[in-house]
Amino acid sequence: MRELIRGHLKARRAADANDMARALALRVAAFGAAGAQTADVFDQQCTQVLIEDLHTGELLCCFRLMQMTPDALTRSYSAQFYELSGLAQHDGPMIELGRFCTAPGLRDPDVLRLAWAWIARQVDAAGVTLLFGCSSFRGTQTTDYLDTFAMLRARHLAPERWLPRVKAPEVFRFAARLRRKPDIRTAMARMPPLLRSYLMMGAWVSDHAVVDRQMNTLHVFTGVETSAIPPARKRLLRAIA
Repeated sequence: MRELIRGHLKARRAADANDMARALALRVAAFGAAGAQTADVFDQQCTQVLIEDLHTGELLCCFRLMQMTPDALTRSYSAQFYELSGLAQHDGPMIELGRFCTAPGLRDPDVLRLAWAWIARQVDAAGVTLLFGCSSFRGTQTTDYLDTFAMLRARHLAPERWLPRVKAPEVFRFAARLRRKPDIRTAMARMPPLLRSYLMMGAWVSDHAVVDRQMNTLHVFTGVETSAIPPARKRLLRAIA
């Protein structure tokens, strides 16, 4: 699939070095980190997807995806930060999503809907059983997100057999450390939109957050088993796709 147009939005595959440069510029604006300024080895291996406003040409969203089998998990971006041997037992093709970002201040929910519609097409075409990636919180101060982490601990931890183990040198073990009852309103207000979208599809997360100072983020490993996505959500995404 080369492009997907809905309303005033177009999702398409990056075509050249100029597209990649635009994606890198959006990453810098979204993450606010020096580490976002240059492409990495995974950019060369992934399909890069851009979502633009058809009227203005403005780049509103970008992300990358890479299809793999469970035996290739150790070569994924996420495997730099998480020990994923449990997930190697998962059956079926997988897609890793990465560098998912939107223009700062964006308020158009159709952008995320179109992104997920693109992904849904890839899932259906390849029979993907698991979507995964690192869901990022801007900044590295854990105190900014304690209610969100407390809610993740209470409601959304990965099943034990899939649970990613600690590998990164600097982590926040929120499942072990937090015993507070979350303020749900605060938790949702401070949750990254991408992670909120994941959770609406039945996602689970790691029991710890990685402190990534290069990207100026905290992130949690996030997985979505496609068999667990609510049927109504599947119908919506396929209708858009």
